[in-house]
Amino acid sequence: MNTALRKQYLAALGYESWVLRAPRAVSVSILEPEPVVPLVADPAPPLPAPAVRPTTEVELLDWSALRERVAACTRCGLSATRTQTVFGVGDAQADWLVVGEAPGAEEDRKGEPFVGRAGQLLNAMLRAIGLAREQVYIANTLKCRPPNNRDPLAAEVAACWPYLERQIALLKPKIMLVVGRIAAQSLLQTTVPLGRLRQQVHVFGAAKVPLVVTYHPAYLLRTPGDKRKAWEDLKFAREVSSRG
Repeated sequence: MNTALRKQYLAALGYESWVLRAPRAVSVSILEPEPVVPLVADPAPPLPAPAVRPTTEVELLDWSALRERVAACTRCGLSATRTQTVFGVGDAQADWLVVGEAPGAEEDRKGEPFVGRAGQLLNAMLRAIGLAREQVYIANTLKCRPPNNRDPLAAEVAACWPYLERQIALLKPKIMLVVGRIAAQSLLQTTVPLGRLRQQVHVFGAAKVPLVVTYHPAYLLRTPGDKRKAWEDLKFAREVSSRG
């Protein structure tokens, strides 16, 4: 990327220049259940072997069939209010997966995630660390827009979860950049505030995909003072990616 373009993208984040830092140690957060401490002295009876979860139909779909399944989905009430589903966009062999929370009005009209002003800022954020939009894959936890851009309901996230999970399995990303509180808490299955999830390497799924959390571009448009923190997160994600 030439110097002039880089300066334009950094200006969108409120910076004039940046310098790649030397690699630093990163903390890894792996969410695991806490050990159960018996309340009595007697040894607990052995637990039965965990049941093998049957393979679901969604887990067998390829990209094309999955897109068709999402387009026809009626698993929750959002199917009655959407204009169209918003499946995802980008390179289906990308190393980077960017995950947001849900489509907005513009995304609902165009059928593509992160368009409009928030999408333009996301593009600038990616360009600032040397990535074009076309080089990553972008998806949301929900494939349909909640009315009036309200927060997704837990039941809606649960209904859409198999689709995102299958997208991740098909993509096999080397790193996940999760933007926004709702997406971060859904993927990490936690209620910890976003501010405390930042600047850590979390892992997702059995493949233990490195996952980094930052602010949603729409939030940054409303709260530009936090662009500095988002920039630190982007550089952090880039460092994590370089270790892969």
